[in-house]
Order: sequence, then structure tokens, then C-alpha cells
Amino acid sequence: MDPLGAPSQFVDIDGLPDWSSVCEATQVDSHQNPVGKDQVDVRSPFPYREDLNAKIILWKGDVALLNCTAIVNTSNESLTDKNPVSESILMHAGPDLKDELQKLKGCRTGEAKLTKGFNLAARFIIHTVGPKYKSRYRTAAESSLYSCYRNVLQLAKEQAMCSVGFCVINSLKRCYPLEDATHIALRTVRRFLEIHGETLEKVVFAVSELEEATYQKLMPLYFPRSLEEEIQSLPYLPADIGNAEGEPVVPERQIRITEKPGIPDADASDEEGLEADLSFIGSHAFARMEGDVDKQRRLILQGQLSEAALQKQHQRNYNRWLCQARAEDLSDIASLKALYQTGVDNCGRTVMVVVGRNIPVTLIDMEKALLYFIHVMDHIAVKEYVLVYFHTLTNDYNQLDSNFLKKLYDVVDAKYKRNLKALYFVHPTFRSKVSTWFFTTFTVSGLKDKIHYVESLQQLFTAIPPEQIDLPPFVLEYDARENGPYYSSYPPSPDL
Repeated sequence: MDPLGAPSQFVDIDGLPDWSSVCEATQVDSHQNPVGKDQVDVRSPFPYREDLNAKIILWKGDVALLNCTAIVNTSNESLTDKNPVSESILMHAGPDLKDELQKLKGCRTGEAKLTKGFNLAARFIIHTVGPKYKSRYRTAAESSLYSCYRNVLQLAKEQAMCSVGFCVINSLKRCYPLEDATHIALRTVRRFLEIHGETLEKVVFAVSELEEATYQKLMPLYFPRSLEEEIQSLPYLPADIGNAEGEPVVPERQIRITEKPGIPDADASDEEGLEADLSFIGSHAFARMEGDVDKQRRLILQGQLSEAALQKQHQRNYNRWLCQARAEDLSDIASLKALYQTGVDNCGRTVMVVVGRNIPVTLIDMEKALLYFIHVMDHIAVKEYVLVYFHTLTNDYNQLDSNFLKKLYDVVDAKYKRNLKALYFVHPTFRSKVSTWFFTTFTVSGLKDKIHYVESLQQLFTAIPPEQIDLPPFVLEYDARENGPYYSSYPPSPDL
């Protein structure tokens, strides 16, 4: 109520129902698939979390009317755009807002800038500029739209705001497909709340009637309201779900800076003569006279840079990792005995063993684990080899994150992928099979056909003779208990 007793036009977000209390029956029919009993172990990359759902509100209405700490305004680079959202905010905020916007001197695409709310119920307005969408520049548009949402949230965190009301940043004038943009909006907010959830109490998505159906359809993918809804929504997630922060990842765009640019690339042969001597100058673009690096990256994105140039760029990056791996003290990782070389398989190929139970993911530095893998495997991968991964008795503390595996796959040299002939996945669970299928289908290519699921040691011994592989005692005991005492008397390695 205002001072004269008339009802206020502003909407208090504390009176709006949060997403966790909205009935699941509102989701679209395409998600209404019964959940089989064998699916209960399959988890989405966006698992059901009641605490996050309680922070989310989906509301059909004008964002300018929300009574929260800050609302979001979508505009153009000069902050003078005349779209329905901006015009409503300007009208309700009053003329002082226009004067304040002129002082900001514009806003670049993807940035976020702050002003007071003036006559609004919201104390602040966060202004951002969404990208213009063209299909040929889709990757750039995705990155810019992600930056809009991420920068708004980061600004809210820095200013200790309790609540933020989002409009739909991608305006119709900028031609961004609504469904694609909604995926980016929802996953960015979800990932931010996972990491910084304690800093925000409420996030409101204020949508129009045209936008409401799309948000209703996609919200369960990123904010499932039950385990059943999580599993039902899983098949409808897009292949690209971004990184741990929701950001679209294009490996070719990542700028990698060496710690010691004066050190030459590893494995430079003595026969390279003057070229090898020149490598001491440095590896940055100016020292190597490589020309315009931004232009090269743009050519990569457009598919115009030669395969040889791409391989050279990747090789330099890998050599930096290898140099660091050889310089680091990795004895703490080696003591875990999670990766070691054993004998050879029936085809004479080197066998490398990975023991999942020996990897305390939450307790160790995973970057050092990556360095140790490179340090051990660099000389092994020059010839054909096979990997045996024991998933036996692993738990949540031993599960390697998909982002770590993707980073490892992207960093390692081409010889690792070319010379890996088989990966034996021993004692897999249903959940691990599904996770592996998703990873090899949507994240990496060329690996799926090399994976062989092995249910028992008897099956493994048909490819690798028992005397050629050192088995941890707990693997022998587990297999004897589950599959019978076949070869359980084989003595394990004393080192394990």
C-alpha cells in the first residue's frame, strides 16, 4: 500500500511462489516418461537440489515492477534502446535515470553496469547488452550472452545484493533464438548458484506471455523438482552444457600463457640447429614472429587454418605441460599407486593400470594429478598401449569429474589417442556405464569404440594373461566374492 492507501503496483518477490513449490504437472508432456527401476542410479549434470529451487522464481510480468534488490535492464551499446523492457524501466524509474545513463558512456556487449533504481521499488538497476545473433557467428553470440548473465550475477555478488530480477536479456530486435538463449540463461544461473549460492537469496526470471512456455519447458532440465523429474529431463539436455560455470567452451579460443617463456619446448632435437637455438628467445607471438594471433584464432574458428598449424599449436601447449610435469615434485601423487605400468597383453602391447579407488578426488590437487599422468605416460604413449581401469569399490570421493577428463583429453598429445588401442573398464556399475556413454558421445570423439566393459577378471584374462597384470588385493577379493574364486589364488603384487 502506498501512503494514500491505494494498492501499490509493485510486486514483492517474497509473496511469489518459488520454483520448488510450483507443481510438477506444469512441465511439458514431452517430459512425461515413466522412470524405470534400473534408472535410479542415472544422475543429471544438473541434479535435483531443493535448496537451489527455493531460490528460483519464474514469474510472468514486468521486471520493472519487482520489489527486489536489483532488476536487469537489456539495452544496446549506447544504453538508448527502445524495447518494451527498457521503456518500462525508464518510465517507472523517472527522468533521473536518463541523466544517470548518460554518465555511464555506454556499455559493451556482454558487460554489466550499475545505476540506482530511483523511483523503482528495486534499489538498483543492472544494465547489460545482449549480442546480435547471426547463425554464422553463433559461438561468439553464445559467449556474449553467457557473459551478460554471468557479469550481472557477479556484480550482484560484489555488491552483496540479496535478490536479482532478470528480464529476458536476448531481445527480439537482436534476433536471438529464444530456446537457445533460455538454455544459456538457466544453466548460467544454475552453475553460479552451485558455486556462490550463499550470496543470493532469490533470483527471479520475469518473462512475458510469449516467453513463459519456453521457460516452463526448459526449467526442469536445469532445476528439477524431484529425482524423478531429474531423470525424466535428462534425455532432453542439449549436447553442449558448457563448463563448470556454464560457459560455452571452445578449446581453440583458450589463451595459454607459459610460466617461463624463455625455456624452449621440450624434446627439441639437437639436429634442429639454428631453429632450436631460436626457440630460446621465447614462445610468445612477437618473439616467434607468428603474426596476428587473434587473426589465427579467428581463422581456426572459421575452419581456414591448416591442420598442420593446429597440430603445431597443440604440440606447443602439450610441451609446456610436459616441462612443468618434469619440474614438479609429484611424489605425493605417485604414492597413491593409482597409475602404474604392468606387463603386456596378448598382442604384446604395454598395459597401464588405473585404480579408481586410489584416487581421492576431493583431497588431492587434480592439476598435479594431470601432470603426473603426463609425466608417466609420455614415453609409454609413443607405442601402442592399453589401459585397464579398475572401477572396483569406488565411491563418490573417487569419481573423476567430466571437466577434468575433458581437459586431460584436450591437453594430451595426439600420440596418446592414436596409440591407445583399448580401455578395459573393470567392474563397471550401471551408473558408470551411463556416465561413460554420455562422456564419449557428447564430450569426446573417437573413444567410444575403444572401451570394453569387463564384468569379471576371468573375462579380463582372455585379453591380458594374469601373470602380466599386477592386481590390487581388494580387486581380487571383490571378484572372488562376486564371480567365484577363479584365479583368486594368484598372488598380488607386494607393492599394492
